[in-house]
Amino acid sequence: MSRIKWDAEFGKGTFALGYFDRIAHKERIVTFTSISMDPGARSFCVHDDDGVTVHIPLHRVRSVYKDGVPIWRR
Repeated sequence: MSRIKWDAEFGKGTFALGYFDRIAHKERIVTFTSISMDPGARSFCVHDDDGVTVHIPLHRVRSVYKDGVPIWRR
């Protein structure tokens, strides 16, 4: 995720993260622009379907997509 943020050439495109939702028991995909992250944090924030802010630990990230194509999978 640091490379997406800091590498201008690589960062061109639309990125999304796929994380494991423990309640739904499936991967949820969120756009990179819809999340927020504090520097040095081990989690990111996203709004759920009800508009509630949820903190997702980075270890639950399962995949990264660039322009709809998976570029990394755990």
